[in-house]
Amino acid sequence: MTDSNPKPQPVVFIIGAGLSGLLLAALLEKTHIPYRVFERASTVKPLGSVLSLSPPILRALDQLGLMDELKKISMPCAELTIVDANLKTIGVVSPGKNDKAISGYDSITFARPDLYDLMLRQVPAENITFGKKVLKVTEEDDKVTIHLSDNTAYECDILVGADGSYSAVRQSMYRVMSDLGTLPKADGEELVAGYSMTVGTTQPLDPEKYPQLKDNSCHFVSVIGGDRYSYNCIIVPGQRVCWSLSIQFESPEESRKELFRNSEWKSDQINPMTDVFSSFPSPYGGKMGDLIEATPKELISRVYSEYKMFKTWFHGRSVLIGDACHKMLPAAGQGAVNAMQDSVILANCLYDIEDNTQKSITEAFQSYYDQRYELAKAAYDMSGMLAKITKGQKWHERLVRTFMFNLPESIQAASQAKRCMYRPQATFLPIVPLRGTGAVLPQPPSKRYQREQEVLQKKSDTDIVAV
Repeated sequence: MTDSNPKPQPVVFIIGAGLSGLLLAALLEKTHIPYRVFERASTVKPLGSVLSLSPPILRALDQLGLMDELKKISMPCAELTIVDANLKTIGVVSPGKNDKAISGYDSITFARPDLYDLMLRQVPAENITFGKKVLKVTEEDDKVTIHLSDNTAYECDILVGADGSYSAVRQSMYRVMSDLGTLPKADGEELVAGYSMTVGTTQPLDPEKYPQLKDNSCHFVSVIGGDRYSYNCIIVPGQRVCWSLSIQFESPEESRKELFRNSEWKSDQINPMTDVFSSFPSPYGGKMGDLIEATPKELISRVYSEYKMFKTWFHGRSVLIGDACHKMLPAAGQGAVNAMQDSVILANCLYDIEDNTQKSITEAFQSYYDQRYELAKAAYDMSGMLAKITKGQKWHERLVRTFMFNLPESIQAASQAKRCMYRPQATFLPIVPLRGTGAVLPQPPSKRYQREQEVLQKKSDTDIVAV
């Protein structure tokens, strides 16, 4: 992009090379805003299980020209079958049944490592620095300094915390606000874990042993096994199966006793949960132990499934995206979709910043917050509801599941249409034409982009006259 009246661009540091951090970096790459990504892990490991993306983020990824590659690594996923411990069907949830008709995009599922690899390729390698853990953040009137574990320090104009549930950027930001007496009490409270989970993705399997692999369908099955146990199996491209094992915590107190261990992906501590679940029946035939054995041990990881909606998303020159400001329970990809939507809207707001003053930066952050908070809060509530439907085993969660399975189809269709209305995209890139029959919520236009297009049009008209 070329601006008719160029001003100094803010230097942006992104802490965390997860999906939201990488998408923000890929978008900033299109704006020519100088940026750099810092990731505390020294290497990228292909950890994780299944991930779903729905139309509310696919339009923005389409803008980046990624749809063809996304289709290669994914499968459409219109429904989820929920069964009991004996694999008897309890009900079917169809959140993506009419997605393509409404929005022009199918909801899709893939192995999380495959999507991560694709997003990593969108960012030049020289713009990502691995093995850099943030220990402290200090801020002056016109600069932010990050202090790293290798005794180095770097300065920037804007700091983005895309570093997950236990965000170092958020913790530093909240300490400052707590000292000032401006931090809301709820933001100082700990996260709560709903489940302890172990996840993995198998190596390619034999389609003769698992005939479901021959179908062009994800065969997404959630097993509610009783006694707090539940597990999911989903077929993904490459004749592989993504699986996850869950044990539900009985209370917030129980979860807090567990959380001190760590909440991040781990590959060096194989969870004894795999032994517990090995004898359970697989929805594709055989036992879960067969799928666990077909998964390399170094690629099996453990995570606590936590949840918390933070009220404060920015302060000074620091701003949060993704799990750092709204950690959602894993359900229908709500966490990933909303984290990536944060990246799209924040990129739009950063693009329109007038200058590097604190006033302009605060206005940009406030615009980002105003556009995202209520929508993210609604998705946070929805993720909690979907988690109850797909794996909750408390009496009131069973009631919710029964209620949802008996909703009239018209109500479900209206809810789906409403979910697909919010399809934000980058306002500084050519707009992807509307597809499908569903309405779309309007977005604030980019004034800077409009100015640039006017300049280009005038130049084009002048060139034509000259010829």
